[in-house]
Amino acid sequence: MVPDRRGLITGIAVAGFGVGAVIVAPVAKRLLNGTDDPTSVFFPLGVAYLIAVLLGASFFRNPPAGYQVPGFTPKTAGRALAGTRVYTLREALRTRQWYLLTGILAVNVACGIALISQASDATQVITGASAATAATLVGVLGLFNGAGRVVWAWLSDRTGRMPAFLGMLLLQAICFFILPHAASLALFAVLAALVYLAYGGGFGTMPATAADYFGTPNGGAIYGAMIVAWSIGGVVGPLVTSLLYEASGKSYTLPFTVIAVVALIALILPPLTRMPSEPGASPAPGGGTGH
Repeated sequence: MVPDRRGLITGIAVAGFGVGAVIVAPVAKRLLNGTDDPTSVFFPLGVAYLIAVLLGASFFRNPPAGYQVPGFTPKTAGRALAGTRVYTLREALRTRQWYLLTGILAVNVACGIALISQASDATQVITGASAATAATLVGVLGLFNGAGRVVWAWLSDRTGRMPAFLGMLLLQAICFFILPHAASLALFAVLAALVYLAYGGGFGTMPATAADYFGTPNGGAIYGAMIVAWSIGGVVGPLVTSLLYEASGKSYTLPFTVIAVVALIALILPPLTRMPSEPGASPAPGGGTGH
């Protein structure tokens, strides 16, 4: 995998978070059905996780110092162009770009979780589907969460990171405007799948974006700090949806419409999020602020 496919490779890596939930959920459910002590399920799952992590880690090797991919020439033009400045975590936190990127991720998470947290109930209320049908749909939708991390990350390598985030937010806005009126189960499923794709896309694309903006040496720490957006979005999205659902007489029209409006307003963020240092720029001595 060559360095100009940074989005794709990070998307594949984080797709495991989405696909893992689809695999583990039925396994955990089966384990729970065979015991009266739910805590006993944690031990076999923990052992399985430990084996998987150790097995996967055994395949990793650090490249030799100064290693370059044979035949690779860094891009000097194009949409998905990385900056040349390497930031420390402290320096990155002093740039406005870090906060803008974190804001984009938080909104994307809030929109996706707003549906994910209510997916089963919303399916039943809006389409009239049975609880069993809704549960099956929710299980299938988890696959789109994982797929979105690969698809959007791959797409961002070609369109650029910010156009990709614009696409995710716009797609969710359109879907949320239509979802409350999607009485057909098929239409509801398609719209929900698109929201799941965009939700997963944020997690697939943002690690590569952080590396583009702040450099790869400290990209893990810088993106790790951005994960606070997951906490913010994960609390705000479901909370707002639930409160508006109750306030509107248990209808999803108001909460989903509000989420759509939020996604539309957030479209102003990607165009504002420019590189903290343009490609080819020299590092400012001791500086860490963006411009």
